[in-house]
Amino acid sequence: MLAFITKQIEIDKLYDKAYNALITYGPKFLFGIVVLFIGLWFIKLMLNWSHNKMHTKEVDPTIKPFLMSLIGVVLRVMLILGVMQIIGIQMTLFATLIGGLSVAAGLALAGNLQNFASGIVILLLKPFVVGDNINTQGTEGTVTSIQIFYTIILTFDNRTVIVPNSQLSNQTIINTSREGTRRLDINYKFPNNVDIKQARSVIAKTLDGSEQCLKSPEKRIGIGDLQPDGYIMAISVWVNAHGFQDTRLTIQEKLLQDIKDAGIKIPGM
Repeated sequence: MLAFITKQIEIDKLYDKAYNALITYGPKFLFGIVVLFIGLWFIKLMLNWSHNKMHTKEVDPTIKPFLMSLIGVVLRVMLILGVMQIIGIQMTLFATLIGGLSVAAGLALAGNLQNFASGIVILLLKPFVVGDNINTQGTEGTVTSIQIFYTIILTFDNRTVIVPNSQLSNQTIINTSREGTRRLDINYKFPNNVDIKQARSVIAKTLDGSEQCLKSPEKRIGIGDLQPDGYIMAISVWVNAHGFQDTRLTIQEKLLQDIKDAGIKIPGM
């Protein structure tokens, strides 16, 4: 009988503790849940507002996804920390744990953090954008995507090259399409018995009749070098930067054909 009474007293004490905890923490917990749902709704509104604002300001499409993601993560972390404070969860141990994990992650991901920082620099300073043709790290091609940690380049022979952003931010980058136009330089060697005026006239006619050759800046045709057995005709013409390689092949083929049709002999042909 005594044991039963003792056990009943312990149960009553347990109920009292549970009731006191419910009275003490229940309202805080419910209030925290309400704040959480209201906060998530507010964050959704903020993200929609930010998206519309970026669209109005014509923010670069490359930067927009990263900024939206960053804003969402920061707001959600702040909301969670605020809810934990409302509920009454002690932050000291939590902060210590997060600090330790941050140090460990920083040491393990040092290279990725450098790529991340370099990605931010590239997105902000824009040494190149999606669609540019660049030459870097021994690779030449078109930028198809700029990610936070790496940049994707599609080479002209259809190879996908993934370059870490830290390398792009610390190395020389040749942007061959940023200005919109490029100068195409071609050299032809003619023997001394070929009339210079005739060769120049044939070349000028070919370039003037080519749709790929721009009228401005003006083309240049002249003697680039004198040699004992002939002379080098230097040709400089401006073309669109995009499609440069195709244009070079087309113009060289047309020049060669027109020179041969004019009866001009080229050494070795």
